[in-house]
Amino acid sequence: MISEPSRHCTVEVQALPSRIGQVRRIVSAHLRYWHLDALIDHAALGLTELLTNVHRHAQPDKKCTVEVELLLDRLTVSVQDHDPRLPSETAGDPGEDPDPYATSGRGLAIVEAVSESWGVRAEGSGKVVWFTLPAPSLSLTAPPRPHAVHGATTDGPFAPAAFVPDDVPFGAPAESVRTHATARSAVAG
Repeated sequence: MISEPSRHCTVEVQALPSRIGQVRRIVSAHLRYWHLDALIDHAALGLTELLTNVHRHAQPDKKCTVEVELLLDRLTVSVQDHDPRLPSETAGDPGEDPDPYATSGRGLAIVEAVSESWGVRAEGSGKVVWFTLPAPSLSLTAPPRPHAVHGATTDGPFAPAAFVPDDVPFGAPAESVRTHATARSAVAG
């Protein structure tokens, strides 16, 4: 039995420089929504490298599908394109030592460095390049978050907002508010 929910996101995109930032923001937003903020930097960096490889090397087009899936304690990020050539064929000669002064050609080395595991597989008329990141266990319900109440500070406009326990409805004042009726009764009493 699976005790944790599966979460999944798919984005179809042209791997163009102007789109890579948009896809990073979409994936980052999903990870925030899934309460996986700690994985955003590594997932975004690995994804950027995979999309850049599609942009630079994929033929006949730059269309690709980005897929992000959280299953149990593993986040998998994958990019599928229409080029059947595997990365080792497009990344230079495998027998050559990489140039330490090169300004490119380290995409998959970066993916390897930031991920738990990675790989490539043929898929239809193209390929899928993927990597995984270990995810913290998630409970089925997120822990309660305190609600910020605007205007409940006493130290000026830049003071931190006061926090109210979860049993106080959002937007409710932190303390009782005096209206004209309660002010009159307080003066009369």
